[in-house]
Amino acid sequence: MALDGDLYRRLCVARERLADQLDDAPALPALGRLAGVSPHHLLRMFRRAFGETPHQYLTGRRIARAKDALAAGRSVTDVCFDLGFSSLGSFSALFRRVVGVAPSAYQRRLRTIAPTPGLIAAAAVPFCFLQSYTPIAAKIAILEKPLPFRP
Repeated sequence: MALDGDLYRRLCVARERLADQLDDAPALPALGRLAGVSPHHLLRMFRRAFGETPHQYLTGRRIARAKDALAAGRSVTDVCFDLGFSSLGSFSALFRRVVGVAPSAYQRRLRTIAPTPGLIAAAAVPFCFLQSYTPIAAKIAILEKPLPFRP
């Protein structure tokens, strides 16, 4: 059974409602009423249209917000409770299942691969240019240690 344009539009409205209310997501019957279908039909059609159930969509959005907050340096505990999880254990288990690593390991990994300002400046200049137009003392310094970033 193919989705008609009107049903797809109503499913998009239901998905947008989920995205807008991540903290207090509407229940399945309310989403079904919004889309004009029964809750069971909403589940089937939502999965057919978007490749995931409303709950999976909601979980993915919450994990994406968690990743952004962890990347910004917020603590795992703060992120957990700000996103509405009731326990740190359930949040960590879900995060590990979806992302592949624990939230603290994800945050540590981001810290170790984050570029420093000196590396950004050195990476922006092609090496052949540096090799051709830089004095020999600066070439050695570039190879040994990145120069401090100066805007």
